[in-house]
Amino acid sequence: NKGKITRDENPLGWQDSLSGGDAVHLPDSARLRALCDVPAPKFGPLNILFESREILVIDKPAGLAVHSSLGHEEKNLTARVEALLAQRGDRFSVAPVHRLDLETSGPVLFGKGKQACSALGKMFMRNEVEKYYQALVKGKTQGAGTLRSEVPSKGKIKEAVTEFRALFRNERASLLELSLNTGRQHQVRRQLVQAGHPIFGDQRYGGPCPKDLPRMFLHSCRLSFVDPFSGAQLDIGSVLPADLKRYCDELFGNS
Repeated sequence: NKGKITRDENPLGWQDSLSGGDAVHLPDSARLRALCDVPAPKFGPLNILFESREILVIDKPAGLAVHSSLGHEEKNLTARVEALLAQRGDRFSVAPVHRLDLETSGPVLFGKGKQACSALGKMFMRNEVEKYYQALVKGKTQGAGTLRSEVPSKGKIKEAVTEFRALFRNERASLLELSLNTGRQHQVRRQLVQAGHPIFGDQRYGGPCPKDLPRMFLHSCRLSFVDPFSGAQLDIGSVLPADLKRYCDELFGNS
């Protein structure tokens, strides 16, 4: 009744139905962890990938929500960034100008102050930011190609375009680098399912979920854009997290 039980950060009501693969999130509490024998998630210090007077880019770990939402009121990336700036004595506001799904890791761009947030937000709306991901998908894909299809977006059906190239492949799986030409919600996840190559660990969209894979294998590996304040070209990368790299090394023989 309080809306604190969620699916994909949206409140679930008593009338809602669940499907196989849905991830349901309960509000964190010591009593619940004791009952379920589930440890509270622990995150290390914030990893700053880039910082200037107007821009801050943080390497988000998987499992940490970007925004405050039901079940993530206190433990979210924005709250941690605000706490860091307060500790420094900075008095300006800060806000993320885009988002990553809860299970997706990688760089998140924050604006320092309202003017910076506005300028960076407009840059994203004009599709002036190149976004690259790495995903492990089921089966052997082509070496490179373009995914072009229609996906649901904000109550409408819109075209989504994603370019990809295979970094490693075998008959079981392919490690892809993907470049998003459009920014639809769950774009990469939906399109890869449509192509017959769902992402490993993606329960919602029917990806293979081996027990030795700790989470969904989707990582935002690079943001590339022109700094609207300095005019400099910025290429901000994030290395594949250790848990995903270990799984890849086992799958492709330390390639």
